[in-house]
Amino acid sequence: MAIKLKHIILYLGLWIFTTSSAYYFGTMKPNQKVLVDLTNKIASEIQKDYAQHKFFEPEIVYNDNETFMRAVNSCVDFVNLTTPPADRIHKDIIVAMAVIESGYGTSRFAIQGNNLFGIRTWNKNEAQMKPKDNPDAEWGVKTYITKCKSIADMISILNRLKVYNPFRIERQRQLEEGIVDLDRMINLLSAWSTNPKYTALVKEKAKQSAELFSKN
Repeated sequence: MAIKLKHIILYLGLWIFTTSSAYYFGTMKPNQKVLVDLTNKIASEIQKDYAQHKFFEPEIVYNDNETFMRAVNSCVDFVNLTTPPADRIHKDIIVAMAVIESGYGTSRFAIQGNNLFGIRTWNKNEAQMKPKDNPDAEWGVKTYITKCKSIADMISILNRLKVYNPFRIERQRQLEEGIVDLDRMINLLSAWSTNPKYTALVKEKAKQSAELFSKN
């Protein structure tokens, strides 16, 4: 109970700090980097505290589209506890991509392999599933112990692969300037899919995600 209370206090403290700081700095207009550095410092201290208490990964349980989106959102919160602020992916982007790639968690790869993003592997030593229409493919869709693990891997991929370097540059620019422009970041994620309409689909679902969580 004490740990749960500390959990609430820490998050409340961070929210109050970032909100009041954003108001002050937005009014006085000093260097945006000061706010970013202070926020990162506070987040780092909270992450250390969570690592010490070893909180458990949330289970992604859902029975319709909305509960799926909420479950993914909850897992992103958990993954962010150990992800530096500069390496985080906006939650609406992650939710949108999970919705599209897994059909709100109803795809075969999501149900049987806990893979919400169709992440592939060419490493024969990694756990994987072959597509039904191509059982002899040289690649497979990775399987995970939990769906939350696939979210962590998706974030790692966007932070690691060279093809997403323009996305990371844009994310850093927005972080330093204190703005959020999801459309500009999503435009730089077209490499995730061969579908030429992919980024437009992600934008649409990201807006739905934003509308859902703005009601809370």
